[in-house]
Amino acid sequence: MVAQEFTVDLNKPLVFQVGHLGETYQEWVHQPIVSKEGPRFFESDFWEFLTRTVWWAIPTIWLPVVCWCISMSLRMGHTLPQIALMVGFGIFVWTLLEYILHRFLFHIETKSYWGNTIHYLLHGCHHKHPMDGLRLVFPPAATAVLCILFWNLLKLVATPSTTPALFGGGLLGYVVYDVTHYYLHHGQPTKQVPKSLKDSK
Repeated sequence: MVAQEFTVDLNKPLVFQVGHLGETYQEWVHQPIVSKEGPRFFESDFWEFLTRTVWWAIPTIWLPVVCWCISMSLRMGHTLPQIALMVGFGIFVWTLLEYILHRFLFHIETKSYWGNTIHYLLHGCHHKHPMDGLRLVFPPAATAVLCILFWNLLKLVATPSTTPALFGGGLLGYVVYDVTHYYLHHGQPTKQVPKSLKDSK
């Protein structure tokens, strides 16, 4: 079949090629290319720019948002212990959500053109190019879109005064996760716990 005979050209933008791999996509994406030089994803310079993110952009952009959200709930009359509980619950929800996404979505087996393409963009690229330092953290533009979605979903189930702190906790959980993920790939841990995490990633 054509899909089985298709060969990805690593010298050309990859995103719209990988869908043509069909059923062979799963085998291809789990054969890593270990290089710090990442591939080009898109022909468009604009879309290509949006896929590349330095790790320090994540705390720089999102930690001020976390602080602002927490301060909103404080100004609405909540005490510090209440804020701590809400932030902690937000971190817990993020951790659970990340596990569910990683377990049941990011590792789903695809074979259709758009299934392969979307999977590669979401997570497959990380398996194929595990040391690409500019694609180990989630792009801020995509995070912003998801933040709008989750903020509005949270408003449906939480009160106006608890929504900001809960959201801030979830966002804080994401920031810690993403920078830890980057460190486990590119850092040189000397302590036993981070070394063990790095070895098991």
